[in-house]
Amino acid sequence: MIILGIETSCDDTGAAIYAADQGLLAHSLYSQTALHRAYGGVVPELAARDHIQKLLPVVAQVLRDAGVKRADGVAYTAGPGLAGALLVGASVAQGLARAWGVPAMGVHHLEGHLLAPMLEAEPPDYPFLALLVSGGHTLLADVRGLGDYSILGQSLDDAVGEAFDKVAKLLDLGYPGGPQVAVAALKGQGGRFKFPRPMVDRPGLDFSFSGLKTYTLNTAQGHTLNPQTIADIAYAFQEAAVDTLVIKCRRAWQQTQHRRLVVAGGVAANAFLRQRLDAASAAEGVRLYYPRAEFCTDNGAMIAYAGSCRLQAGATQAGGFSIQPRWSLETLQVP
Repeated sequence: MIILGIETSCDDTGAAIYAADQGLLAHSLYSQTALHRAYGGVVPELAARDHIQKLLPVVAQVLRDAGVKRADGVAYTAGPGLAGALLVGASVAQGLARAWGVPAMGVHHLEGHLLAPMLEAEPPDYPFLALLVSGGHTLLADVRGLGDYSILGQSLDDAVGEAFDKVAKLLDLGYPGGPQVAVAALKGQGGRFKFPRPMVDRPGLDFSFSGLKTYTLNTAQGHTLNPQTIADIAYAFQEAAVDTLVIKCRRAWQQTQHRRLVVAGGVAANAFLRQRLDAASAAEGVRLYYPRAEFCTDNGAMIAYAGSCRLQAGATQAGGFSIQPRWSLETLQVP
């Protein structure tokens, strides 16, 4: 079974071809970063319009690269995400599926991220603990199998990736913010600033990064922002955010007794986070699984894989457009 995967949840136009018996055959991603940089963030209307222009050429490219003319099924991101952007992917997917006479499958964006490490040479076995960290989501989930997820904790306000972006903006580091903060932090001196680790002084696995963002703003406003001070603030913010994530992961290991941890989402590419998690997991006897860097951010490959798994398991979807800009991961069903 050959599946075409389409991803248009936000500002990346992705497509991929996945074969159940051969694995990933081709994938391509067009980033809208340059389009949104002038605005300091994603403009939903512009994102949707750009998907309209770029999606079909990206799909045509992966079909050529894979050496196929059609697929046996089409998987697309049905949510959560920006409504206009989701509609572009859903309409193209449904149109292609009807033209080819094959099924279409709407995929939960976060399920795609959780399953992204399955595309690697040594994928994790079920069950496992998952830390999903991105610009729109921060959560810890107990993953027992395909479609069988329990959220153990999540951000009560800003996602960690969103906090990185906002800190980058207030420090005038540029867009996209997460990588810029990480680069600036490389030149920072540890110990000059001590930032709080939010919500680690109370039980539970929920997160909150809004207060950390405000603390960073207050610190920046209280100092002259020369290059070294900016680097030192970036270092202190990143260290506090990462320490918070690691502390919550340690609690989740103890709570679930899982010895496998999947780390997915755009922030999973952060080298400092990987360094701290590697050290913590080695001490706890936990094995870590990451997607390759290009599959940490939004991509069509994870959607193609998740759609393939669901279609092979016998899942079906009624015809017509189906998107859910807000969609709880826990509402998914086992196929």
